[in-house]
Amino acid sequence: MIRIQREDFDPGAEIDRLRGARTDLGAVTSFVGYVRSDDGVERMALEHYPGMTEAALAGIVATAHQRFEFADALVIHRVGELNPGERIVLVAVTGRHRTQTLRACEFIIDYLKTDAPFWKKEFTRDGERWVDARRSDQTKRDDW
Repeated sequence: MIRIQREDFDPGAEIDRLRGARTDLGAVTSFVGYVRSDDGVERMALEHYPGMTEAALAGIVATAHQRFEFADALVIHRVGELNPGERIVLVAVTGRHRTQTLRACEFIIDYLKTDAPFWKKEFTRDGERWVDARRSDQTKRDDW
């Protein structure tokens, strides 16, 4: 399941909804990303390409499913203006065993950081700047 939205989300409620009443699942792995106040960031604007972004995220999850054994995955990514401390993204993966869900979750977030069409602009007291993908994020993606 892929969702792009402006409003905040409750990670616990989203994970409960993803897992549902299934009793055959032994693991849920999740990652929640937040806006940081590094380098004087006062707020961040996140933009996306509607339709293309959802398709890219669905492709990332599908690739993860080909590589790892898991039951289901959820990606929620916020857009709009966000402040430090606010949630940006949730990636949650359910499965029978932790090893596969841990690896799948990490794979999805590593690819999301580099391959999903989101644009970030940071606003500071000194001005604004577009944020490029970090070399370290690209390296983590390439390691897969």
